[in-house]
Amino acid sequence: MTQKLSHYAPLSPCSLDNIARLEREERAYQKGVEIHQAGERNANLYVVRHGWLYSYADMKDGRRQIVEIHHPGDIIGFPDIAFNERTTVLRAAEDVLLCPFPKKDLDEVFTSAPQLAALLFALAVRNQVVLTDFLRANGRMNARERIAYFLLDLMARLRIANKMMTTTFRLPLNQTEISDVLGLTNVYVSRSFTALQKDGLIRRENGTVEVLKEDELVRLCDFVDHHTRIDTSWFPAG
Repeated sequence: MTQKLSHYAPLSPCSLDNIARLEREERAYQKGVEIHQAGERNANLYVVRHGWLYSYADMKDGRRQIVEIHHPGDIIGFPDIAFNERTTVLRAAEDVLLCPFPKKDLDEVFTSAPQLAALLFALAVRNQVVLTDFLRANGRMNARERIAYFLLDLMARLRIANKMMTTTFRLPLNQTEISDVLGLTNVYVSRSFTALQKDGLIRRENGTVEVLKEDELVRLCDFVDHHTRIDTSWFPAG
């Protein structure tokens, strides 16, 4: 979490102390475990220390919609913070390590760490823009463009917490999970990945994806990176 947040601004000692407090406890969960269910009491948020997870909502006909993917450094739970109950299911896509902390602990952040509070608020608001971008992609793009957008969005997010990453990254999601993110069938996901590989835009093997022609992929889906930079000029000190 420190590495991710310090990408946007040098963190003050007070911010670092509060981050350490939020990460003081660790819990391990195995792949496939559902950490919480929709409708359960919303008591804790989580910092992701290791591994990928996703939040999803069940449909009445048995289908599901994955609404958010979580990576190391993310805080899980901000969309539900205004509610007493969970609105989605949280599932581990692989073995994960989480740092749970009571929602009440945020009172210390807002009262004693104004810089960290401003940063968390800015990132939560930024995520609304990211969600709008994703809705546009899912609602108006064909399957090939959606896959391109999905990969570029993941890569932009992962680069923030991994400065050594270039254009290759792990993708520990199976084809069904990717389908549930993009609202596509498995067949369309498979065909779209194959088409992008055949065009020389990506390479996919052994659970990793390599983007071979990033600029062309960006042009294909008109991708705008809203992850890498935010305006911090208004942040308070301390």
